[in-house]
Amino acid sequence: MATPSPQRAYRAPCPGCGAPVDFLSAQSSHAVCAYCQSTVVRNGETLARIGKMAELFDDHSPLQLQASGTWNNLAFTLVGRLQYKYAEGTWTEWHAVRADGTSAFLGEDNGAYVFTTPLLAQREIPAAEQFLVGATTAINGKTFSVASNQTVSLMAAQGELPHLPALGEPFAMVELRSAEGEVLSVDYGTQPPSLSIGTAVRLEDLQLVGLRSESVKDEKGRQFDCPSCGAPVSVKLASSKSITCGSCHSLIDLTGGIGGELRHAAQDEPVQPLIPLGSQGKLQGVDWQVVGFQHRMGTAPGDDEQFGWEEYLLFNAKRGFLFLVDSTEGWSLVKPATGAPQMAGNGQSATYLGSRYQLKDTYNAETSYVLGEFYWQVQRGQKTSNRDFASGKSLLSMEQSAQEVTWSVGSTVDSSLVATAFKLEGKKDLLQRSDASPLGLGLAGMSPKTVVWILMVVVLLVVVFSSRSNCDPNVENCSSGASSGRTSGGSYGGFSSGGGHK
Repeated sequence: MATPSPQRAYRAPCPGCGAPVDFLSAQSSHAVCAYCQSTVVRNGETLARIGKMAELFDDHSPLQLQASGTWNNLAFTLVGRLQYKYAEGTWTEWHAVRADGTSAFLGEDNGAYVFTTPLLAQREIPAAEQFLVGATTAINGKTFSVASNQTVSLMAAQGELPHLPALGEPFAMVELRSAEGEVLSVDYGTQPPSLSIGTAVRLEDLQLVGLRSESVKDEKGRQFDCPSCGAPVSVKLASSKSITCGSCHSLIDLTGGIGGELRHAAQDEPVQPLIPLGSQGKLQGVDWQVVGFQHRMGTAPGDDEQFGWEEYLLFNAKRGFLFLVDSTEGWSLVKPATGAPQMAGNGQSATYLGSRYQLKDTYNAETSYVLGEFYWQVQRGQKTSNRDFASGKSLLSMEQSAQEVTWSVGSTVDSSLVATAFKLEGKKDLLQRSDASPLGLGLAGMSPKTVVWILMVVVLLVVVFSSRSNCDPNVENCSSGASSGRTSGGSYGGFSSGGGHK
């Protein structure tokens, strides 16, 4: 359990309402009054009111102020909270005061957590526009890849904080990642820019106590009428930025907030997911619920052939989000990688956490149809440049857009396990992909003539099905090329601009 900070706590009346405002850390210069939301700045023993803070939005986080834990054998307590937004979503930074009196931050982004500590720059930090997404750079003599360069702004704050950007004022935030899994953030909300570095953590590894009670959550969700057809639409997840109408399948942008002007886009050619939205299943020992589904299209550079695949967005309250990807090559489970794998100069291989992956496919991807809820602002027509790598059953994928490079890591999973997990044993044949090898079972006891006849029938079926004129890659896992033998196509991806801050 966390021990109290050795720093002497300081308390003074709020200049706005007179309620007590506490400072547990000597490094905290700002605070937000819990009673009147006044933003106050500390100058020695005096507090001055400099404005009023917007109220926090309820993101149903399990964290709360005064929760305590341990990281790297040093106890800490959460004393402040910053909520940021950027083009694709939102994230939260929790200010932690450690037992030695120093400050740290626990970044929370859609169920993913990164614990960071301040880093002193050994030389002047370049302007934000000099960090090109996908390029490599060196900070304090260490090599990093530029993963994200976003314009962000502060939405709300709570508690005591070492610094406080102006509310609603945009500034740059650059995120760098190393091959060792480190995340380095360059925050241009301060002058000079401030640096912080850390690694991904899981809440259970932090030995946290004082977490938010499950009963505090509002499970009623939000409801509104579809701006396209008027049918009722319910939003289940507080972090959702996009949702589809269950009646007309319109894709609705939620970033303006419920009650605001909701933009929508009509979707034709509805794709029916094999695993229904809302289904619950256990994979890798964790209970997941299907909350989103998207169909994506791919084309290889210089090739007119198109291929399609599907991605199911899975959610767990403690683990965040995971992607279950369905392509003709097989099923796979992938999640975003915190670090930045190192790709060889010729692009034919990549190394991540000591493992070497070989390039399997290079292609351009585009989202063509979506269903359900998404924690980023998903849109039809979103495009990324993709590279898929593999090492046995281990998978690695890179997706790059103009503002972000996202790496995801995972592994293949047998279709029978997918069927069992979601209680779809009756759909085993529909779920089966090329990961299964039925011909390898039972041929040993057959005569050579029988084996030859079976193989001839199989070859004939392959020819027939590969030339089907009714296979549309816009809605199915297939290729538009009648004579193509391609069976891949995005089986290792699964992020499509949903990379988020962390």
